[in-house]
Amino acid sequence: MCIFVCKEEERELGRQAAPGVCPYCEGKVQLMDVERQLRLCFLPMRFMIKRKYYCTACNRRLVLRYP
Repeated sequence: MCIFVCKEEERELGRQAAPGVCPYCEGKVQLMDVERQLRLCFLPMRFMIKRKYYCTACNRRLVLRYP
């Protein structure tokens, strides 16, 4: 089954300081809560709230990996 997504919107909900430092440049880490909304034509299909981590110095998106 294939679903065709017509529109995808992202909206920032908030930012705050996160513990730790960037492994690339030793800058401060900031987390951002993002709400994504997927729409099939004009009908809202799914809402997702995710947390993204960014470095404030080099603007890289940081990914958490657990062992």
